[in-house]
Amino acid sequence: MLNARLLLVAGLLFWLSRFAHAQDTSAALPPLSERKIPSSLGASPQPLRYWGPQVRDGERRPLLVLLHTWSSDYRQDRSDWQREAVERKWFYVQPNFRGPNQHPDACGSKLARQDVLDALDWALDEFPVDRSRVYLAGVSGGGHMTMLMAGYVPERFSAASAWVGISDLRRWYEFHARSGTPGKYAQMIAKSCGGAPGMSAEVDDQYRERSPLTVMHRATELPLDLNAGVNDGHSGSVPVEHTILAFNAVAAAQELPVVSREEIDQLWGNRCLTEPQESDTLEDPLYGRELFLRRIANRARVTIFEGGHEALPHAACEWLSRQQRETAVTPPKK
Repeated sequence: MLNARLLLVAGLLFWLSRFAHAQDTSAALPPLSERKIPSSLGASPQPLRYWGPQVRDGERRPLLVLLHTWSSDYRQDRSDWQREAVERKWFYVQPNFRGPNQHPDACGSKLARQDVLDALDWALDEFPVDRSRVYLAGVSGGGHMTMLMAGYVPERFSAASAWVGISDLRRWYEFHARSGTPGKYAQMIAKSCGGAPGMSAEVDDQYRERSPLTVMHRATELPLDLNAGVNDGHSGSVPVEHTILAFNAVAAAQELPVVSREEIDQLWGNRCLTEPQESDTLEDPLYGRELFLRRIANRARVTIFEGGHEALPHAACEWLSRQQRETAVTPPKK
């Protein structure tokens, strides 16, 4: 009985110490400031949150623009990403781009895309940013938007890292309506695009305009890091093929080898490849996970790792930190 009590006390002390450490780690992060910035398209102002390091006169630092997930907005707690920015002394911005993806102004619309650019331009005007190190990243719906921005305006970023993102809204709608009844995400897509796929030519145009696969072929010069956990789509909401098909679009635009349909089906059905290439079996200590697929097409890279619907912010930011590329100059304000 005494031993059991001692074990119980020891266990409680362990978890209390873990909780206290987590609280301390969270408290160590500086608070984010909040601001509203005007829309260059004349829409309502966009809120954002941001943080910046103290810099010496004449010093310029990288910028990380982090995009919120599908159902969230700029207030989402992304402490894991913010911590990476703080430790690296990067400027950090969380735009809103019209909030959750459940209305026409959100979900990769022209207005939402301009919101990201407006937030970027605001940060470039506000802070001494190294314009050869302007980084973009996002997870899930943020991964969708990261890939979309990479395709529409690749010249505005030095590098982009997308995790478990959606590359084809029609395909994703069909996945979440496969039972015959549209699920939560299918309903949100329909609200954003004006209806279900096939309802009208206008609706189908919205699906295409808001899907990264439509524009990924333009991202051949942008350093691009695409990632997904092999279990996503089984335990999560976005099948891994979305990430792989985005990579394939970039590779095909350069007439480089793509991941075959057979390999995609193996990863989906077996969660491993029957005949992996050498690059698929390499260890990456930054991930700390088993890798099931890694392919490279010049500046683009795709990784399928042991995991689910998640991101590895340290691995993402370490990769981003190694990328340097001059970005397009912000158009002068009139």
